[in-house]
Amino acid sequence: MIFYLSGTGNTLWAMRKIANITGEKCFSIPTEIKGECNYTILEDERIGFVFPVHGWRPPKIVREFIKKMTIQSNNIQSHYCYALCTAGDDIGMTMEYLNKDLAEKGLCTHSTFSLKMPESYVGLPFMDVDSKEKEIDKKREAAIMLQNFAEKIYDQERGINILHHSHWPWINSKILGEVFVKWLITDKPFHVDTDKCVKCGICSNVCPVNDINGGFGKIPQWKHNNMCLTCFACYHHCPQHAIEYGKRTNGKGQYFLK
Repeated sequence: MIFYLSGTGNTLWAMRKIANITGEKCFSIPTEIKGECNYTILEDERIGFVFPVHGWRPPKIVREFIKKMTIQSNNIQSHYCYALCTAGDDIGMTMEYLNKDLAEKGLCTHSTFSLKMPESYVGLPFMDVDSKEKEIDKKREAAIMLQNFAEKIYDQERGINILHHSHWPWINSKILGEVFVKWLITDKPFHVDTDKCVKCGICSNVCPVNDINGGFGKIPQWKHNNMCLTCFACYHHCPQHAIEYGKRTNGKGQYFLK
């Protein structure tokens, strides 16, 4: 079984590649977390977590899902458990945070992987999408690496940790990550330019946590219900570039994996 989260499509692409090779069933975390999160695992079935990095940590909804989930097994530790995260650059201590959460469920990853993908986080003044050339290069390199990762996952190889930690993983995850969690993961700065908006409803449809009141023929409105992941899926998918995040996205590019 593969539990996954995706906003702009990078992780969805990675998850599908792994699923095609392993033949295992996929579960969307935003959908699953609305239910009981009880699962019965088959003999020799793998347990995978595939998600983007948010603020050098696992996204809050991934951590909340793990706290809620229950996996029925005679010996859960005998099942191969792995995690793959996607990020525009480094991941800090993301996997350490993940394993701390999994330990409370009697789980621990046997192998972990991080995959550099085109940048999609545009919520800070100094952060923007990659240039087209860099985007193409990242996709090419990621396709090669993902094939290798997926084969290792299929073979249930253990003790493999191919990660882009960064030079300051503790600072990034502990200090900057705390800033993200407390102040930067919010939908409050999102707004729409009503002169540009064509009321297509795409932003509402692509939001992984259903945080936007909208749809065809409606001006989108964010719900401010603390569900927003600040994944920027709404911003990147808007065909008219009508959505902004305060003034931090002025003049910035858009990206999503088609």
